[in-house]
Amino acid sequence: MLSVLGVDAPEERVYRALVGHPAATLDELSVELGTDPAGLSRSLAMLEARGLVARSGGRFDRYVAAPPAVAIGALLNQHRAELRQVEVTLASLAETYRAAGGERALDDLIEVVSGVEAIRYRADQLQRGASGEVLLFAVPPFRAVTRAENAAAQDDALRRGVRYRIVVCRGLLEEPGTLDRCRGLVRSGSRIRVVEELPLNLLVADGTDALVPLADGAGTEGALLVHPSGVLDALVALFEAVWSTSLPLHLDPAEAADADEVPEQLDGLDIQAVDARILSLLLVGLTDRSVASQLGLSMRTVQRRVRHLMDLAGVQTRLQLGWYAARNGWV
Repeated sequence: MLSVLGVDAPEERVYRALVGHPAATLDELSVELGTDPAGLSRSLAMLEARGLVARSGGRFDRYVAAPPAVAIGALLNQHRAELRQVEVTLASLAETYRAAGGERALDDLIEVVSGVEAIRYRADQLQRGASGEVLLFAVPPFRAVTRAENAAAQDDALRRGVRYRIVVCRGLLEEPGTLDRCRGLVRSGSRIRVVEELPLNLLVADGTDALVPLADGAGTEGALLVHPSGVLDALVALFEAVWSTSLPLHLDPAEAADADEVPEQLDGLDIQAVDARILSLLLVGLTDRSVASQLGLSMRTVQRRVRHLMDLAGVQTRLQLGWYAARNGWV
């Protein structure tokens, strides 16, 4: 945790041990931590230099931890000052970059990214550097950047308040783990919509840069990194056009319940969470079998719940049920 302040893991371990003791000698710390005295001495020397540890003196040299609020607070203030200076430099560089945009050659507006590692790095970089909104098209299979590898960058951006709008292919919802991941993204403030097909994978960060993964017939992985230009404007317009015609994915964060846990009687429009989730998944095109698999229910339970909802709505077909549910705010 303290590595962001320049304190490495061995040093942090020593400091945490000292925080829990009034004072300790080198030998006592070595025994407690199971650490070689020579390495421990180096860690203590670095901690002393940073003001996190001091020697108490006396007959035996004893080490004491400086009060965390004082010692770590000083390091924090130092790093805040350095970060403010970086922000000033960033603003200056960004302004220079924008000013030079009109003079940039066509070759500089679209960068070819080759290789899986380079694509992963760019996708991670764009999301961790975003400050406003990230737009995503999600089309399986994910060859260069898998969902698991992308999750860390997404979670970091969401913690910083970055908004996500994501359009996924309907088929992706049937893959194991997809709904759980979507549910976590929705809890964090993301908005997700569903379409039958998408033309390409796409990531747009803050409307200023876009990454378009590609693959040739031989399986070579590559991508286009598109900087501010007419091409970028077209990609954003494509996203907005697809977004406006796609179906919202409504996911209740409550856990699914099986047949015995779902009450037979519903109070007017107070639809139980499991019913709302069944309706939501049916509305975006999943089959009964897929809905049952994703929610951990039996096929019979899904069909019985749908029949019950049709009776409650007073309709004869699932198409009518979808219309009624949407009109009456059931999902």
